[in-house]
Amino acid sequence: MNDIAAETRTGSFVPAGQPRNRRVGRSRAGLRRSVVLALAVPVVSAALAAPSAFAATAGTGTGTGTGTTVAAGVGASGHTYPVGPGDQQLVANLDARVLDQRLGSDVGGVVLDADSGSTVWDHNGSTALLPASNVKLATATAALTVLGPEHRFTTRVVYGDGTLTLVGGGDRTLGSDGLAELAKAAVAGLKEAGLSTVKVAVDDSLFPEPTLADGWNEGYYPDSVAPVRALVVDGRGVQDTSIDAGQTFAGLLAENGITVDGDVTRGAARRTDTPLAHHSSAPLADIVRKMLKTSDNNIAETLLRTTALGAGRPATFEGGTEVVRQVLSRRYGVSLQNFVIHDGSGLSRTDRIPAATLAQILELLTEPRHARLLGSILDGLPVAGEAGSTLGPEWGRFDDPNSRCAVGKVRAKTGTLTGAIALSGLTRSEDGEWRVFSFIENGSTAAPGDIKDAMDGLAATVNGCWA
Repeated sequence: MNDIAAETRTGSFVPAGQPRNRRVGRSRAGLRRSVVLALAVPVVSAALAAPSAFAATAGTGTGTGTGTTVAAGVGASGHTYPVGPGDQQLVANLDARVLDQRLGSDVGGVVLDADSGSTVWDHNGSTALLPASNVKLATATAALTVLGPEHRFTTRVVYGDGTLTLVGGGDRTLGSDGLAELAKAAVAGLKEAGLSTVKVAVDDSLFPEPTLADGWNEGYYPDSVAPVRALVVDGRGVQDTSIDAGQTFAGLLAENGITVDGDVTRGAARRTDTPLAHHSSAPLADIVRKMLKTSDNNIAETLLRTTALGAGRPATFEGGTEVVRQVLSRRYGVSLQNFVIHDGSGLSRTDRIPAATLAQILELLTEPRHARLLGSILDGLPVAGEAGSTLGPEWGRFDDPNSRCAVGKVRAKTGTLTGAIALSGLTRSEDGEWRVFSFIENGSTAAPGDIKDAMDGLAATVNGCWA
């Protein structure tokens, strides 16, 4: 048993159509059902604090909680659960379409009715599968919860004993313009002090080693992901982003009349050093949107490390993933059953997450009480057919005759690795109710484009446009 599965589980996914929401208050579908949470996971930060229990109003039987009579159905996994009259065709279609040979035989899927708090459909929903970039949903949720949507990353320049030190603050979005501003301000400070020659060092000690996660293939870096460091410029994919940024900074100093003595080295800024300049990033909410739209692996890993720091943990892969687990389980009551992650991006081939857990994370986005903290995740999810996102036409998404009807109607996070494709998101049914879904396949031998077409078809089925 792994260390995650051994944790006390809260808000566990329950098949058979029973409510699994952790909500309070009323929605258009009526009073939400919830379960009492056994909050046994240690608190790592005040940001993780949550009520110790919610009002338990869940019932039993085949009712929906709104007085509607439902019929019993049998899903592709063989379980029996209540099916509302309006969902019987949806369930039948999903049961048939999940067996599409393009998806292979190792498929997990879940559809939730976020408004009534029930599970509409489940096919191996609690099975642990390689989720690929769908891990970023967990990373974003934890980062926003611990750090807050307004958090900004700061890069600094300090001077001491003849050395100008560029101090990385984990800003993966720092660009050439921002670095040029830092250099200009630093040059002004040096000249004011009568200095024209300096050594240049970089301090990226904010993120300790290792720089590579368990389960990353050598072919991933530095193109798919760079070794994780706290300093980078223009998101350049190089082995040592910190030294690269320092060399670019040194060149900017030289262009402005400062002589750089020797090569750029690593060094540690001291408290006694004189601050000369600083640069702040855009708010975290904006960075999360960018990360999700383009599935940026490097931003995800930076967020994981910074989230660990924000919760008082070491800024390592282990520290970050520990905080992600605690945020999901303690703060939001999301199930950790069969949940294993070793990074923030989902590139690790040792990551495992059930479709049910991903659906629970996404279901949080439908709750108004979480809108302030988590709203940028919903905004950042690629929209079917949206150019410039991972669901855009340039990636061949939602261009199949069966799924084209869902263009503009589905928001979802993609996930693609060799042997694993995932699609998890939200859509609204014809009556305007939220439907949350997650589909993951592992091991299909079909062409990736064909697998994605089949998965897009499942999303269009959930939307109802492919009836």
